[in-house]
Amino acid sequence: MKLSEIYNFLDNLSPFANQEEWDNSGLLLGNENDEIKTIYLSLDIDENLIEKAEENSLFITHHPLIFKGLKNLANDKYPSLFIKEIIKKNISLIVMHTNYDLSHLNAYFVKEILGYKNFTQDKFLIYIEVNTSFKTLCDDIKKSLNLEILRTSFCGKQNIKTLAICTGSGGDLINLVKADCFLSGDFKYHMALEAISNKLNLIDLGHYESERYFAQSLKKYLQKLPLKVIISVSKNPFQYF
Repeated sequence: MKLSEIYNFLDNLSPFANQEEWDNSGLLLGNENDEIKTIYLSLDIDENLIEKAEENSLFITHHPLIFKGLKNLANDKYPSLFIKEIIKKNISLIVMHTNYDLSHLNAYFVKEILGYKNFTQDKFLIYIEVNTSFKTLCDDIKKSLNLEILRTSFCGKQNIKTLAICTGSGGDLINLVKADCFLSGDFKYHMALEAISNKLNLIDLGHYESERYFAQSLKKYLQKLPLKVIISVSKNPFQYF
């Protein structure tokens, strides 16, 4: 199957034009007429994925390997080393980041992973009526995600009627949230201060913990194509002791 055909399929599924202005989703490496037989789905690219991947294959990742402008590839540091190794194996790269958050990943995480069937979506924010206590909510989330610990910021609201959720890094959305509690990742110190002042509880999953489901959410759509689709599990760059 030609790379251009795969790209068009993905564009119809989750239009790349809907990505945020600062994002870099789309076709980043490869030639449109390349013939593809194998696709690797992964949250990120790492050494293990590049080493095991077949030549002339396709990576589809959630996070862009090429994000900020690169002036050269004249070093062996990230991401230059990865880019050069991918080019050596003639591997193509398509990224589905904020466009896929909007169209699929946020809703998939809420419905399939957390188990909430009824919700409303307002761009990157999903709202759910939970009507529970803050402690019970935290316990339920830890159970759903098999986590031993959560980082939280408690504003004093014990009763949680409405929960807002955004996968990945949602801290910049805090001032838009209209809920009793906001579940996302990568909250910074001053974001927590802002949330407490605005009477908003925060539950910080970590970035990886909510977006690691990218590959399994996308695979079910790619199974319709005449291609071998392999999920590659990225490692969490953070560990907890």
